Amino acid sequence: MTSTGTTGHGLEFLEAPARPSAAADAAQRFREAFGAEPAGVWSAPGRVNLIGEHVDYTGGLALPLALPHRTFVALAPRTDGTVRVRSAQEASGWDGSLADVGPGRPDGWAAYVAGVPWAMAQVDGAPFSGADVLSGGFDVLVDGHVPLGSGLSSSAALECAVAVALADLAGVDLRDPRASDAVRARLAEACVRAENDVAGAPTGGMDQAASLRCHEGAGILLDCRDGTVRHVPLDLAAAGLALLVVDTRASHSHSGGEYGQRRASLEAACAALGVPDMRAVDPAGLDAALAELPDDVTRARVRHAVTEIDRVRRAAALLAEGREREIAGLLDASHESLRHDYEVSSVELDLVVDTARSAGALGARMTGGGFGGSAIALVEIDAVRSVAAEIGIAFAAQGLRAPQFLPALPSAGAARDL
Repeated sequence: MTSTGTTGHGLEFLEAPARPSAAADAAQRFREAFGAEPAGVWSAPGRVNLIGEHVDYTGGLALPLALPHRTFVALAPRTDGTVRVRSAQEASGWDGSLADVGPGRPDGWAAYVAGVPWAMAQVDGAPFSGADVLSGGFDVLVDGHVPLGSGLSSSAALECAVAVALADLAGVDLRDPRASDAVRARLAEACVRAENDVAGAPTGGMDQAASLRCHEGAGILLDCRDGTVRHVPLDLAAAGLALLVVDTRASHSHSGGEYGQRRASLEAACAALGVPDMRAVDPAGLDAALAELPDDVTRARVRHAVTEIDRVRRAAALLAEGREREIAGLLDASHESLRHDYEVSSVELDLVVDTARSAGALGARMTGGGFGGSAIALVEIDAVRSVAAEIGIAFAAQGLRAPQFLPALPSAGAARDL
């Protein structure tokens, strides 16, 4: 299981388990659940987004990194079209037929598993298209170590772990992340479709791209128009810095109506402006574009999207030049935009950001879809504990559940473990 360490200051730091032991645990749980051997164990990471929020579904740019915290799946193929899903975290499983899987079916968390082979089968021309494992079914045991509802993409980690397992069993070689990146991009496409169509969550593609395509020691600059990525070295420790992730434990859900409303608002604005997406709006001409929109709410949503895309460009340029400290102001501006223009923050997220700044963080922002979940703070490496302690004190003073802290170490994408 994931290791939760409590320091002398009463702070909870959630450490990721070692991959070999976690994979062995998942295999053993599979044996206990199904009375048979798995064909293997695969895993995929959660992600934290450094900057570029709520723009992946409107042609934007994002700069996520994969976390060391991963979801493991032990899986064995079947030949009768049945899928049986069990979880180390959920008491109830799911049994069903692949023939019955489709938009809106099944419901609940099993959709993030059963939807993947359905979606992979829709991807024409991919090397896994038509593979027997996509129609034959499978047994799978899920063991997740990405905090649920934390805004760290536990759902994408689950989808992507299943996707690499099925692709591997279809004979696709994914061992070299760089050589297999084109296939990983197709798998990400399938996972997005599974989440959108089967699970009914209107998310963009950033989470799946990060989970499948990140490399250790780097983030990715994701172009959400064409799905291309550029790996951006991210060695904050060399600059004397750390990225502290704070899980507020105020749970959120991407399938809620608020998320869909934001996406629909941008789509309507694109239609009103006659542009394909928000990336087509030049930041220099933003005021003129806003004047063409019908109401203040739509103007605020558009202002966030256009300025956020510009912030990602600037952050990537600074990181490429080794000017890591200078991204702090961009993180702050991103949060203010998400708080006031996009209105997806929460009491807990604002408390983390405000407290971290007052405790000496260089910059801080919410990360993920919002309405709860997690925030990040860019801090001096020797100030991690003191900043975390101040956040813990602030939560206690407000009578809120104690937050949990995670190390954000840029990690590798989805792969086979056993």
